[in-house]
Amino acid sequence: MTGSIEIAHGPFRAELMTLGATLRRLEVPGRDGRAGNVVLGYRDPASYLGPPAYLGAVVGRYANRIGGARFTLDGREYRIAANDGAHSLHSGPRGFDQREWTLEACDGRSARFSLVSPDGDNGFPGTLRAGVEYRLEDDGLAIVLSAATDAPTVASLTHHAYFNLAGEDSARPVTDHWLQLPASRYTPVEGLIPNGELARVAGTPFDFRTPKPIGADIAADDAQLREGSGYDHNFVLDGTADGVRRVAALWEPESGRVLEVHSDQPGVQFYTGNHLAGGAPGTSGRAYAAREGLCLEPQRFPDSPNRPDFPSARLNPGERYLHRMAFRFRTAASPEEAFGAE
Repeated sequence: MTGSIEIAHGPFRAELMTLGATLRRLEVPGRDGRAGNVVLGYRDPASYLGPPAYLGAVVGRYANRIGGARFTLDGREYRIAANDGAHSLHSGPRGFDQREWTLEACDGRSARFSLVSPDGDNGFPGTLRAGVEYRLEDDGLAIVLSAATDAPTVASLTHHAYFNLAGEDSARPVTDHWLQLPASRYTPVEGLIPNGELARVAGTPFDFRTPKPIGADIAADDAQLREGSGYDHNFVLDGTADGVRRVAALWEPESGRVLEVHSDQPGVQFYTGNHLAGGAPGTSGRAYAAREGLCLEPQRFPDSPNRPDFPSARLNPGERYLHRMAFRFRTAASPEEAFGAE
């Protein structure tokens, strides 16, 4: 049975659910000092069991898409559950977002959840023991995702929060937000599956190395934007993923809120909520329109199990999968102030 808990520290408050180890609410102060919920969620917890939008959930075993819902490991082909046409999205139906996680510990400021995914779950090999820890810190929310297996498998877990820094109840599109991504390349898609190219962002609507409003180029006449009905693409982060670093920065001018996403993963999926419309009522009681929330999901690249030239997602027995990430907040009055600090 789905349960929920609250954690708090300083100006931050979060509501977490055992279903999907989901972040349902996250209250963050704006420039005026007033707190507002900046993540999308459903008013009725039962709505999370409807057609999944993955609002605030932990997704796995493999976040994002695997082409053809199949991959080969050590010479053996594994056919996994398809739930996105012929492809697997976030590991198929009844992924980690649809499972009841076990609350292992909670001290009022942090909470830890666990989940056992049995061998053969949605077609994936090996019993996977997954965990997630949320901890509120002085500047935001730190998240640690972990996993271990008893047989060779693939694993890539991430957090699927939808953000609107103007406030969940603002009814404002995220196209007014400004975004910076330290990524010189991205992975173009065909049918939303990477075609294997690491394309340069220079001279395209995908260049967010210099901060700009998300809506600046979203309506450009661009084949890749048509593929995703907006942005729904993996960005290849510059440098090496040898530690936690800032992988995205987001600013909403009206509230002044700044979100910095930190992670140790090699890519980040940027999704502009192009298909949000038509869902159940949100936590403030109103159904969301398209592009009222956006996702910045650090992860291995989509379809890596079928792309040996992409960063490996293999996990062996005796190894521990570990993804450290954080959502860190502050306020700023201008783009220069918002994006000037590392």
